[in-house]
Amino acid sequence: MKNIVLIIALMLSSTLVNAQNTMTPELLWQVERLSVNGLNEAETELFFTVKTPNISTNGFDAKYYKMTLATGALKEIKKDAMSVKDKNISPDGQYQLFHKEVALEAIKGNEVYSDLKDAEVYIFSDLDIRHWDTWQEGKYNHVFYKSLDDQKASGIDIMPNEPYHTPQRPFGGDEDYIWAPDSKSIYYVSKKLKGKDYATSTNTDIYKYDIETKTTENITEGNKGYDTAPAFSSKGALAWLQMSTDGYESDKNDLIVLHQGIKQNLTANWDESVRSFLWSQDGESIYFTAATEGTIQLFKVNYPGRKRMAPVVTQLSKGPFDVTSIVAQKDQTLLVTRTDMNHAADIYSFNLKKEMFKQLTAINKDLYAKVDLPTVEKRYVTTTDGKQMLVWVVLPPNFDATKKYPTLLYAQGGPQSPLSQFYSYRWNFQLMASQGYIVVAPNRRGMQGHGVQWNEAISKDWGGQVMDDYLSAIDAMAKEPYVDADRLAAIGASFGGYSVFYLAGMHNNRFKSFIAHDGVFDTRSMYGTTEELFFVNHDFGGPYWDQSNTAAQKTYNTFNPITKVQNWDTPILIIQGGKDFRVPIEQGLSAYQAAQLLGLKSKLLYFPNENHWVLKPQNALVWQREFFKWLKDTL
Repeated sequence: MKNIVLIIALMLSSTLVNAQNTMTPELLWQVERLSVNGLNEAETELFFTVKTPNISTNGFDAKYYKMTLATGALKEIKKDAMSVKDKNISPDGQYQLFHKEVALEAIKGNEVYSDLKDAEVYIFSDLDIRHWDTWQEGKYNHVFYKSLDDQKASGIDIMPNEPYHTPQRPFGGDEDYIWAPDSKSIYYVSKKLKGKDYATSTNTDIYKYDIETKTTENITEGNKGYDTAPAFSSKGALAWLQMSTDGYESDKNDLIVLHQGIKQNLTANWDESVRSFLWSQDGESIYFTAATEGTIQLFKVNYPGRKRMAPVVTQLSKGPFDVTSIVAQKDQTLLVTRTDMNHAADIYSFNLKKEMFKQLTAINKDLYAKVDLPTVEKRYVTTTDGKQMLVWVVLPPNFDATKKYPTLLYAQGGPQSPLSQFYSYRWNFQLMASQGYIVVAPNRRGMQGHGVQWNEAISKDWGGQVMDDYLSAIDAMAKEPYVDADRLAAIGASFGGYSVFYLAGMHNNRFKSFIAHDGVFDTRSMYGTTEELFFVNHDFGGPYWDQSNTAAQKTYNTFNPITKVQNWDTPILIIQGGKDFRVPIEQGLSAYQAAQLLGLKSKLLYFPNENHWVLKPQNALVWQREFFKWLKDTL
């Protein structure tokens, strides 16, 4: 009896140790999330915020810190003690910039008809009726400035009566407006288009507002794509990011500089796309981030100015990580944030002379110390057209090559976003691998970081070569002795959800289970209900009713998942957000209804108050639990 008790005790102890050493959904939602607020005026202290999910309140708790740069010392402070240098204060110290909503149009029924106060109706006569997760209500973001001597003033609207947004919807902030170095003008980003023109165009411009004359000048009028992120150098040169093609949201992003009437494209001859940038302190170069080979790294390009020399792009960092932001330069050091597939964001310094990183924070050190980490491998697979495709393979903690593991093919969204060393709180590879799954994540056609041509290849070809890329990746991995080829699943969201729906109709019995989140199921319905029409016009090729458009007709017929739904024969979990206006609700509901009527094992996970993402902690935890429950039941 004593021996039996001892054996049971040892078994329980082993179970507890294994549980402690495994990342779980509950543990993932204890991971703290760091965001940088900025430097103080003297540039001696760095302020940042750490938010921790609070499941009980279904929100986030925040703590605030300052770091002394000379010593690296950290100190927790109160929020009102964060003395961050305010970029919205004019250089001469007289004015402050800010933005707020301005009501300009009557759209609700009780606004149009004042005698019907309880009417609940929107009245539209043009497009741009909703965006991301909110309906158009006749209110617009506008930029204001006011004297620092009169904080009670309502401010001067620099866009009076203009039905346009600054900051941009849906994610723009105060990075969309800046002071000129002489404090005499304000530069801001806006897409000054209305209705159908707004919905079908990406033509944002950078405008210059003169405080004295109250006049506005469009300084990027000649460019028809995105113009964003204006920033001045210490020498007064203005830089911004520019995409040249109207309607193409994933066009190559170039660095443009304008100074003394001379405009230069610093990255015109470089075969990648800039993500974010920071002027060097001396104003002679620009540091920036960009995707390359399945990661996001630091780069530098010199600014020649009037010198007769070509700009040269130099890669500064390399490694299995993402540089997610450049915070500031301090002498010969850049302050940045960094992630990898096993670690959420922390602050690092990067020595520009030695080209070396130093970790300055370890926010989740104790949490990660409790768990065994997966192994992330970088592989290359030959595609059906003879290309070498990078594939990230994430192996479970304590991986044993003599065992066989169920394996997940991850289909990235976007479709033109890099599959890099990101750390997601939903599509978290660390968590998936820790549940005993191998994750196969191919940098298929459409990914940034492998040249502009590779990135562009997916447009108007959603069901073409990219599907062969997916299958090349999973077929190559299925040959490995430790991959259980009888237990493969395909998972993904957005374009990744489309990929799952499409593969479900043509996978030829490769997969045993599918999971699709907010995926495009019917390209015709998608065209008729999505809000950013410029996206489907470019990627689908145009409207479904244009019978003469060969590319569009291929999208709505050959490459439409709904046309292959009769071939579905595999269990599928379908997840849909009720406030997702990018890939609206009928996509998920139509797919689920089809699966049910086909008699397939299927489940619908519907989040009525979530958008294209799942942001509320308790909802996210349900998402994780249902995700792994489904895989356990079907794989």
